[in-house]
Amino acid sequence: MLTELSIQDFAIIDKISITFHEGLTVLTGETGAGKSIIIDAVQLLAGGRGSVEFVRHGAKKADIEGLFIVDDKSHPIFALSRQYGIEYQDHQFILRRTITANGKSICRVNSKLVTLGILREFGKTLIDIHSQHETQSLMDEDQHIELLDLYWPDKIEKAKKEYRKFYDQLSHLKSRYQRLSKNEQETAQRLDLLQFQLHELEQAQLQVNEDEQLEEERGTLINFERIYSALQEAYNSLYGEQKGLDWVSQAQIVLQENSKFDSKIADKANEIADYYFGLEELTYDLGNMIETMQYNPDRLNEIEARLNEINRLKKKYGSTVTEMLTYMAKIEEEIEEINNKDSHLLKLQKQIEEKTKDAYLEAKELHDIRQAAAKSLVEDIHDELKDLYLEKATFSVQFQSSTLQVGDEIELHKNGIDQVSFLISTNPGEPLKQLTKVASGGELSRIMLALKKIFAKHQGVTSVIFDEVDTGVSGRVAQAIAEKIYLISQESQVLCITHLPQVAAMADTHKLIEKQTSDERTTTHVIELKPESQINELARMVTGTKLTETALDHAREMLEMAANLKQKKNNLTQKARK
Repeated sequence: MLTELSIQDFAIIDKISITFHEGLTVLTGETGAGKSIIIDAVQLLAGGRGSVEFVRHGAKKADIEGLFIVDDKSHPIFALSRQYGIEYQDHQFILRRTITANGKSICRVNSKLVTLGILREFGKTLIDIHSQHETQSLMDEDQHIELLDLYWPDKIEKAKKEYRKFYDQLSHLKSRYQRLSKNEQETAQRLDLLQFQLHELEQAQLQVNEDEQLEEERGTLINFERIYSALQEAYNSLYGEQKGLDWVSQAQIVLQENSKFDSKIADKANEIADYYFGLEELTYDLGNMIETMQYNPDRLNEIEARLNEINRLKKKYGSTVTEMLTYMAKIEEEIEEINNKDSHLLKLQKQIEEKTKDAYLEAKELHDIRQAAAKSLVEDIHDELKDLYLEKATFSVQFQSSTLQVGDEIELHKNGIDQVSFLISTNPGEPLKQLTKVASGGELSRIMLALKKIFAKHQGVTSVIFDEVDTGVSGRVAQAIAEKIYLISQESQVLCITHLPQVAAMADTHKLIEKQTSDERTTTHVIELKPESQINELARMVTGTKLTETALDHAREMLEMAANLKQKKNNLTQKARK
């Protein structure tokens, strides 16, 4: 979850640091106080599009930094960190974005510089922002099939894994067939290139690990004098004038002669004797090494020339001799394929037909599981919509599948044979429409909340942010939205900008955003409200003007009702998890 957010010189924000907690955090304040600016900052932190307009007037740059703590070890951010070589400690991730006054954008993850694209990848795993004016993953039809697969992760992921295995094999076969069936001119050109490369590699007569062995031998020759001197000095220390071995032998003799006085001395004498014989053998080896060492400048020249040739080939065929030999084997195989093109094409065509049938059967099984998942999802979504007073709405998962008859032309892709779209009709008699074409903002807010409630625990994001998604609703619908947002906060941290007192009353943490003017400059301030201040803010949201005792009593009643409702929801959630 997002635990700390620091913003400096961003729009009307001078410098603020906000601490966030688990559960539902509500941000309220007058229009124009800077609530949405804070969400804009978080969006930039998640890889959103930046602009020099965000830099505070007179400042050189705008800085945004967010600290996220991810306790779930299976969260995709850990695999992402390994992929990009980003270190982390204590499950903490710090995202930082700097936008300079001249338009440059600097991105960091845990202090490591990254591209905006990489920052966006991290942001997608951590934050999901939804507002009235913005299309999110749930509104993106390309994401619908992924969301459906997340709904039944265990069953669908297993079937998808089996399908992908056959699909990858099929793709490889098709690639080989396409490469081999190019026109005659391209094939002849390819054959000439391969034969040239094969001849060059054969002429080199490469040996496995030859480069490593030559590097080691070159190092010995270059440092010959130092190695010879070290061996000579070590040998003399043990067997020469310094008589190291003689002193060890003397120590052993002295102890042995007096071992009758103490059994422990006898043990030490035997131990030294073992060391003596080991050192004696080592001294013999050192002597042999000295005698066999010869400096050969001609050999060094040969090695340099050979390494230069190998390094020249490495630039073309692989970073190691082993890789070049592997590439050479692939060349030989491809040349053989081209020379026997017709027979190989027939063989590949037969393999493609067989693999297509296998892949299709796995895709069909995946399709059937998705159909069952879609049926269950529709039922769950309808239950959620009823809670939000859209009981007459109809939700549907539409499949646009390839042909389902084996033997017909089959179009397979990485997700099988399915394309999935979420459709909805909000009133009886109206046709099903794409989510993006739902007319009413209030209806769209409720539909999005229903979907969020279902997918919050599956999407994996640690923080869900709602920016005034409750616009255009009131009364019992407002209360239903408040309850639904609170339920989402039990699965993921939720940050919510709202003008509805019903939503604010459900908050675990209530923060007030205020705009202040000092020295002819406007700044935004964030205050975490205590219970009495929260009552005043709720009363202001109810009346919109002067606080009255009636409004204050109503605010206290709302908080009391919200507390009872939250306790009831928590008990039901805990019972369901058991």
